[in-house]
This record gives sequence, structure tokens and C-alpha cells, in this order.
Amino acid sequence: MSDKTKDVPLVDCHAHVYTTDMPLSATAWHHPPADATIEQYIATLDQHGVQYAVMAAASLYDDYNEYMIESTVKHKHRLRTTAIVKPSIDPYVMRMMRDDGVVGVRLQWRNVKSLPDITTPEYRKFFRRVRDLDWHVHINQSGELLDAPLTALEATGVKIVVDHFGHPQKGKGAACAGQQAIIRSVAKGRTWVKLSAAYRLESLDIAEACARELLKHCGPERLLWGSDWPFAAFEDKATYADCVAAFKHCVPDESARRIIGGETPMRLYFI
Repeated sequence: MSDKTKDVPLVDCHAHVYTTDMPLSATAWHHPPADATIEQYIATLDQHGVQYAVMAAASLYDDYNEYMIESTVKHKHRLRTTAIVKPSIDPYVMRMMRDDGVVGVRLQWRNVKSLPDITTPEYRKFFRRVRDLDWHVHINQSGELLDAPLTALEATGVKIVVDHFGHPQKGKGAACAGQQAIIRSVAKGRTWVKLSAAYRLESLDIAEACARELLKHCGPERLLWGSDWPFAAFEDKATYADCVAAFKHCVPDESARRIIGGETPMRLYFI
């Protein structure tokens, strides 16, 4: 690693913290077998030399954001977080959340039977408030279903971040329609993509192919990296070291990794 690269912080843009006594959502798709505390996460970051992180609201707990926000406040010099909220949330509460280190909202739309109509007056006001706070909206949706919600979100003018390579459709990888929808959205200037949770894809080769396509068409300035710690439902199959190694495998160019892993997220969330 060059001296120049050492000076650029590596930012983990996707991780979760929770405890097993937190109230699970009625639709939770996984029941964590053990705590994943902020202390454990900070120790993991330190072990791997990761200096900053942007935690992602865990869909398992719906809008129970308290632990994530409290953890961020405690480590605000190096952490930011997102939250899951209802569109009817009080704008004053949103401002307090911003002051506590919240930088965006998460739309957990994967495996949801029907998506909300975000063209309603309530949603239009909500997304305007998101814009006013300079937050981003990060969306978790299956690749084959990404096109319509991306188009709808673009019309609101918010900054968009797509989770987990855009969840490319099995058997199609980089040729998935969702990948093309992401590329089109990025070209419009307000969308970024996380190269996160490579272990959730069919194979590391698929992750590499998707990363290569996204790098080619979007450039490293529109990509972010995330571990997805503590690897919900894969707790005994993935490690943090695996995720760092996968990032290097998917993005072999050191200068591109420096942009994706440091410069871009620092501009988006910390500077």
C-alpha cells in the first residue's frame, strides 16, 4: 500500500448494530442469534484499520432506530447512520436526527408484497424534507425490480444510494436489467451504488463482473464500499476480512479503491 493510500481513510458504508432484546418487526426475515453491539463493531473496525463508518438502518427492526442513533452520538467523530422512518415523521424530529448524525433514510423494499405510492402528497413532502436536510435515500430492492422505484425516486430530486450491487438477478449477474437501471440512474447525477455484501451474490465472480461493469459505466466516484457486518443470516459464513478481501478482488486497482473506499464517502457523509 502506498503512502498516499495510507492517508485516505477507509469508510465502511454499510453495517448494522443491534442487540437480541430489541423489538423485531412483525415482518422480520431473520432473528439474529447473538448481539452485534456497537462496541463489537468499533473493535472490528479498529482491527481492520477502518477509520469511519456509515451504518445502515436494519430492516429487522423497522423504525426502531434508537440504538443506531445512540451509538452514532457516542462515536460521532467516526460514525454516521441512516434510519427507517415513516413519511409522516415530524420534520423537527428529522432535524434532531440530523444533528445526532443521521445522514439518510433507508427504503427496505426487497421482498415487500406491494410498494408504496411515493407520488402522494405525504411522500412528496417527506422527500422534499429529505432533500432540504441534504440526506440520501438508500434503497434495498431486487435487481429485476429496480427500474420503476429508481425512476420514481429520481423525480423527487433526492440523492439515491443503491444497496448491495443492486441485488443482481440470479443467473444474469451484470446483464440483469437492474444493473442497466442503475447505470442509467447514475448518469443523471444523483445516484451512487454500494459494492457491499458481495457474499450475498451467487459467487465472487459475479460480484467482480458487476463491479467491473459499474466501474466502466459509472466510475469510482459513484461507488461506495460496505461490509454488511454482522452478516445477517450469514453469521457463520462471512467474516470482515472476507469482505475486505472481496473489495480488493472486485476492484483490483488501488487508486480506484482509494476513491471508492475513502474519497467518495468522505465527501458524501463527513466533510
